[in-house]
Amino acid sequence: MTILRSALDPAAPEARAAREAMLEALAAVGAETARAVAGGGEKAVARHHARGRLTARERIELLLDLDSPFLELAALAGYGSPFTVGGSVVAGIGVVSGVECLLVANDPTVKGGASNPWSLRKTLRMHEIALQNRLPVISLVESGGADLPTQKEVFIPGGAVFRNLTRLSAAGIPTIALVFGTSTAGGAYLPGMSDHVVMIEKRSKVFLAGPPLVRAATGEESDDESLGGADMHARVSGLADHYALDEQDAIRIGRRIVARLNWRKAGGPATASPRPPRYAADELLSIVPPDLKAPFDPREIIARIADDSDFDEVKPRYGSSLVTGWAQLHGYPIGILANARGVLFSAESQKAAQFIQLANRSHTPLLFLHNTTGYMVGREYEQGGIIKHGAMMINAVSNSTVPHLSLLVGNSYGAGHYGMCGRAYDPRFVFSWPSARSSVMGAQQLADVTYMVSKASALAQGKPFDEDGAQMVRRAIERQISAEAMPVVLSGLVYDDGIIDPRDTRDVLGVALSAIHTAPVHGTDAFGVFRM
Repeated sequence: MTILRSALDPAAPEARAAREAMLEALAAVGAETARAVAGGGEKAVARHHARGRLTARERIELLLDLDSPFLELAALAGYGSPFTVGGSVVAGIGVVSGVECLLVANDPTVKGGASNPWSLRKTLRMHEIALQNRLPVISLVESGGADLPTQKEVFIPGGAVFRNLTRLSAAGIPTIALVFGTSTAGGAYLPGMSDHVVMIEKRSKVFLAGPPLVRAATGEESDDESLGGADMHARVSGLADHYALDEQDAIRIGRRIVARLNWRKAGGPATASPRPPRYAADELLSIVPPDLKAPFDPREIIARIADDSDFDEVKPRYGSSLVTGWAQLHGYPIGILANARGVLFSAESQKAAQFIQLANRSHTPLLFLHNTTGYMVGREYEQGGIIKHGAMMINAVSNSTVPHLSLLVGNSYGAGHYGMCGRAYDPRFVFSWPSARSSVMGAQQLADVTYMVSKASALAQGKPFDEDGAQMVRRAIERQISAEAMPVVLSGLVYDDGIIDPRDTRDVLGVALSAIHTAPVHGTDAFGVFRM
């Protein structure tokens, strides 16, 4: 039997402590998410509604198929910055007329939907997801262009938004723009570079320069409608492919456009009616201990996300700090690599490289469950070849062509983060639990190293060493690194695609896997030179 047997006792004190810590962390994440959902705040939303306009989230809700899920991505973009959490953009994957699409909606309640550095970073990440997974892109446009005070951070890299739209189109991936309001300056190129454009009577305004700027630049007097209104673009310029009477009509037309795309997924699930896991999703709250120095068995997670809790483990007795094996998730085949005791040794590294090769031979996507403090250090391990074996694992991850999913559940430190397919290694999606931590090394270890280096430097130069001052610096560095390793900080930087409730893990990964299979899944046998 390959059905996983759980040893978790939810009533045990350590399980209850883990659950309480996770719920507390979820509440903190939820407070930040609520700020993102609020957009520009109650007054801004009320003002927007008073103008007879829908919010970005209301538009998305009407566009999606009834009762279909919406996987919001990068919801906390801009956390910790001077900008509103969320980056003044709502984005994610949803089903429109039976087709999985990538939706990007300007939030007009936040500075009129103007694009700031975090809007840009978030939008570019969405385009990357759409291109990799061949997801049609629907832009819900209402934006005054760039946030001018931050133009030096937006203007030059912002050109990639328009480049990406043309590349998506060239790759045969449909791009659709529903213009709900003003789309001016650089924002005018959003509909201009899209395959399909819907504009709304007396609402949509698309122009490179509005009447005041035209007057200043050329002396010409004009009004909004003749310069860039929906009627003009539908009758004269030809920019508008469809003319809508109101927002609801524009959404109706948008849904019909998608319905007529004749869009087909490259692949579907191997099992049409998969069995759910044999253990409750709620128990996922009780697995990760509050102190991440304490080990936990990742099989307990796998048992609660894999179909029927069925898992064929590979090399269970070799390199036991890394669990590898095969499963299905919502009917989709998947290979899983999960850190069991944090540290990666030579055996684990070689085991991972072989498993990644096998996944590529069978064209099977890979899921990486992170809880690693990195590769093992010390004389014995250096002499045993930890560098070349770690390099072998990173080589395999780097050159693998099957889709990768990364889920940070605990620690994800140092080169172990790279070997487990961190953001820099192009996983299709990266998600985090609230318990995740990621940095170059643990906060205490980094602070200790800094302290020892400063002490050794002072002694080597024959200078007096201020022990009290060095300890103060050490504690400050530890606090700084602890704060910077938090998932909300990394999510704010768009280093992951969202912090998820552990109880939603199976469904979030299921949506991601379904989106991935819109594009063909192909492995490779071409890897770099493995140092043996």
